[in-house]
Amino acid sequence: MIDRLIRLILTLPVSTATTESAFSAMKICKNRLRNKMADEFLADSLVVYIEKEIAEIFSSEYVVDVFKNLKGRKADF
Repeated sequence: MIDRLIRLILTLPVSTATTESAFSAMKICKNRLRNKMADEFLADSLVVYIEKEIAEIFSSEYVVDVFKNLKGRKADF
């Protein structure tokens, strides 16, 4: 019981900081993208904003090339 209480107390500052960071990012994205708001668009924008260190690795040309090289998907009926 005490072990669980100690674990809970130790995880609170980390989870609070993570939550505050996510809400801060959402506030910035919502202000910039107010005219384009849709749930899916906001979620995609937040992922890129929050994980910007990972997103900076990829160039826009690389992403365009990947999508260009994808084969078209057609449903067989």
